[in-house]
Amino acid sequence: VQLIEGDGVELLPSIIEQISEDTVICIFHTHVANQMSEQVKHKLEKQIQEIGAKRDVFHLYNNMWDWDLHIDYYINENEYRETVGETEGHGRWFSWKLGDRTLC
Repeated sequence: VQLIEGDGVELLPSIIEQISEDTVICIFHTHVANQMSEQVKHKLEKQIQEIGAKRDVFHLYNNMWDWDLHIDYYINENEYRETVGETEGHGRWFSWKLGDRTLC
């Protein structure tokens, strides 16, 4: 594990360049998103879309646009968006919305 200090949205492109092409990328965050401006959230989404145009990537998050837990992912340049569940802000409860379905 390597911790990197700095603005994750700004650093994302250079971090992605360091990851082997045969590795699936997973971008994960939770409540940090409520500290982002709307402009930064859109920039992050655009960067993930650009990454997904070149390689497989998963973006698992909540608190970007609502309280739900989401997974957006790109496999073979195809975009998918799923709401995984509802969450309570401090982890007191979680509801699963995917049922028995699998992703991909």
